[in-house]
Amino acid sequence: MSSSHFTSPLYLLSLTLLLQIAIGTNPLFHFCSSSGNFAANGPYEANLNTLMSYLYLTAPLTGFASGSVGQSYNQANGLALCRGDVNTTDCRSCLAEAGSEIRTLCPYNEAAIIWYDECELKYSNLDFFGKIDNENKFYMWNLKNVSDPIYFNENTKELLRKLAEEAYGSPKMYASGELKIGEDEKLYGLVQCTRDLSSIDCKKCIDEAISELPSCCDGKEGGRVMGGSCNARYEIYPFVNA
Repeated sequence: MSSSHFTSPLYLLSLTLLLQIAIGTNPLFHFCSSSGNFAANGPYEANLNTLMSYLYLTAPLTGFASGSVGQSYNQANGLALCRGDVNTTDCRSCLAEAGSEIRTLCPYNEAAIIWYDECELKYSNLDFFGKIDNENKFYMWNLKNVSDPIYFNENTKELLRKLAEEAYGSPKMYASGELKIGEDEKLYGLVQCTRDLSSIDCKKCIDEAISELPSCCDGKEGGRVMGGSCNARYEIYPFVNA
């Protein structure tokens, strides 16, 4: 989605403060376009409604869908992405909630994006497909600090870079894994891209997300960079489905 159609500040959010939200049905975060609104019951809204139905029905089958409905200024473009480990039923449930919530939060905005723990939904009146979204981004982190941040940060980078290599060449553009960092400790990670990106741009997007982790999550037990085109996450506990 064209980055100029969203507010650009990076929102720094505490994982601890959002813990209750993250494990419930509420969104992690959202952006509403500030560029313009559409008329109620007009052609753009009709196209957007059709698009939302299409994404809801199609995305759960493979975990991703994108599409456009309408023409010219009334064209609605959108995508839906579910986390790579989420099953069809949970994907559909997440997207149903996302579709309802984003229309409540951004009722007449021409473009919007919303993230949940298990899915992302994004739409715009502009064609954003195949372009890295560098503007719609936020951070989440655990307030607890690790005992040896230098060692921990090095292992975090090692794990996520390994996952990035796996993800950008895979059909789902998703990878998760773990790394042993002590006798009884493991580090868990996940990276994922929206599948409208090329493999090269997926890798570029994930690498950028990984490079931003120190600015938000240096020495923290967990952290995420959540963007419109990709995300990267690490924790000291398992958080994906087996």
